[in-house]
Amino acid sequence: MLHKTVLSTLIAVLFLAALISEPIFAHCDSMEGPVVKASIKALETGNINYVLVWVRAEDEQEIKTMFDKVNSVRTINDEAKELADMYFYETVVRIHRLGEGVGYTGLKPAGYEPKEGIEAADIAIEKNSVDDILQHLEEAKHEEVKHYFDELQSKRNYDVNDLTAGRDYVASYVHFIHYVEALYSGDTKSMEHQHHH
Repeated sequence: MLHKTVLSTLIAVLFLAALISEPIFAHCDSMEGPVVKASIKALETGNINYVLVWVRAEDEQEIKTMFDKVNSVRTINDEAKELADMYFYETVVRIHRLGEGVGYTGLKPAGYEPKEGIEAADIAIEKNSVDDILQHLEEAKHEEVKHYFDELQSKRNYDVNDLTAGRDYVASYVHFIHYVEALYSGDTKSMEHQHHH
């Protein structure tokens, strides 16, 4: 009986989330974004720290409680696992977005393509090089981009169990992504806001 109630609740929540979703361009809201990837890794390994670095310290308990509940439901059957996992992803992304001061409007599906600047920033991180980004920007911005990138890369290899170092990396990651996004879009107000973060 409890399992049916949990499954019914999960289905209702996911259905409502799908109904109220509206288009946004946030990369962290994507099924292929870093927050969902961290959530998947946490569930696969049983180590919640992979995902805790993406939320504020004051939001940890909500994620820990959800993690425990999701793990107990995942063992029922494949359908329950799929629903529980999706509910966990939705919860983590929602709390991450709220921590950034941004509203949550649902997860973007697999295959979603973020704005050009976001994609360029992610590719730079993956390649460990900002050369492609610099080719698209005026020279006056090169040093600042290199500075933010070097700062980010210097924090990349943190111990997953060191939440302070992990959150420091995530803060630099988010800053770099949004900074490059603003440069590509020409949104100088966002750049000024990011510069003061």
